[in-house]
Amino acid sequence: MSDHEDHKAESLMEKMSEKVHGHKDDSSSSSDSDDDSKISAMKSKVFRLFGREKPVHNVFGGGKPADLLMWKDKKVSGGIVGGVTVIWFLFEVLEYHLLTLVCHSLILTLAALFLWSNASTFIHKSPPKIPEVSIPEKPVMQIVSALRVEVNRGLAAVHDIASGKDLKKFLSVIAGLWFVSIISNSYNFLTLVYILLVLLFSVPVVYDKYEDKIDPLAEKAWIEIKKQYAVFDEKVLSKIPRSMKELKEKKKV
Repeated sequence: MSDHEDHKAESLMEKMSEKVHGHKDDSSSSSDSDDDSKISAMKSKVFRLFGREKPVHNVFGGGKPADLLMWKDKKVSGGIVGGVTVIWFLFEVLEYHLLTLVCHSLILTLAALFLWSNASTFIHKSPPKIPEVSIPEKPVMQIVSALRVEVNRGLAAVHDIASGKDLKKFLSVIAGLWFVSIISNSYNFLTLVYILLVLLFSVPVVYDKYEDKIDPLAEKAWIEIKKQYAVFDEKVLSKIPRSMKELKEKKKV
């Protein structure tokens, strides 16, 4: 009888301990979930450049172009930057012309292949296997279709601006084009494209590596820009009519 009572007491103690441990596990899991929610809330409150909520790799699409820009494959990315640098050096520093470069490259390639094909019979080696190069139709049509969509979108934007519906947008576009014309007057087209490509292959990587240091500085700069824009909007932009219709109404008054 005493053994039976002892067994009951042990089972009762085990159940109580299981309940206590279960309550502790539930409380710990709930506390962990609360901590996770707090961390995610804190992360969401942190200022990110351009309002970014995703990693930099996902901002650029997360595919092969993003891998190239983020230097996931260092050989390919380095090869692209190196090739662009060589092209810029040839055209800008050595003042090579495009047609001259193409002709000289074809001369060297054809001469090397011709000599190799004829010399293979004397040196008892197989002639070079020259692949047949052809441009596939499907990728070309996809590129042309994508370009058509973007060109039509740009033409629609130009039509909307030129129609006189929004005077502020018209003035901002004119100012932007004027700024681009000043930059293009200082640099030629090839140098400008080269600078943009180098920035595109360097800025995202640097920002992804040092984003915790860059974002606070960008937040301070953004706050200062907003203050200056508010002053400019109050003194200048607010006095500009939204459209030509409003301008005529102001003249009538």
